[in-house]
Amino acid sequence: MAQARKGPGAEWRVRVTSYNIRKAVGLDWKRRPERILSVLDEIAPDVVVLQEADKRLGARPAAIPPGLLATHGTFTHIDTGPGPSLGWHGNAVLLRRGLTGEVVQLIELPGLEPRGAMVALVRQEIGRGGFLLVAAHLGLQRGSRHRQMAAILEATKGTGMPVVMAGDLNERAPFQLVRPFHRDLRLVTPGPSFHASRPFVALDHMILSGPVREVRSRVHASGLSHVASDHLPIWADLAFAA
Repeated sequence: MAQARKGPGAEWRVRVTSYNIRKAVGLDWKRRPERILSVLDEIAPDVVVLQEADKRLGARPAAIPPGLLATHGTFTHIDTGPGPSLGWHGNAVLLRRGLTGEVVQLIELPGLEPRGAMVALVRQEIGRGGFLLVAAHLGLQRGSRHRQMAAILEATKGTGMPVVMAGDLNERAPFQLVRPFHRDLRLVTPGPSFHASRPFVALDHMILSGPVREVRSRVHASGLSHVASDHLPIWADLAFAA
């Protein structure tokens, strides 16, 4: 999907997916990480932001084993450092081969629950495209979410780069997250994504800032995605200046 279009209106289009995979445990209560990868194959994204990508154990091993990811062959993950985790506080970023990514900052988010956000720089291997990606899973309390949003905006301000924040924001009214802040923030809310068995509320969103625009977005509803996790994945085709 990722492509640079030439000409006066040149732009770089990227398909970004956000998916709370519930530690790869489906609605049948079976942990099947290969099923999560099959859902991603249906979407064909360039960039994947995962939530609950680690098992809830002391060492927090990856819910999608790195060996399985390597065998699948489509994606690499942005390495957040030593350890068995696939990411940071359950947030992980997968990139389609042909893109590169590096961690810019790992943020401990304020609130009663242990939460974090990953800020990464995503680039084309060939070409000059690049943007900041924020992978986040915000808290259950509204007051905490507002403080967490403030911390993320503080970490990404003043770069002059496009910023894409994606994740399970646990917010039914996402405009309330962006309204207090005086920045150019645009919401991408494709539709109800929870509960996967019968979606009735939109908890998964993207927030855009800077020179990036939404081309189209969807909730991915398929026979497989309705059982692979308790959330349906969302995706958006985004356009950046090439």
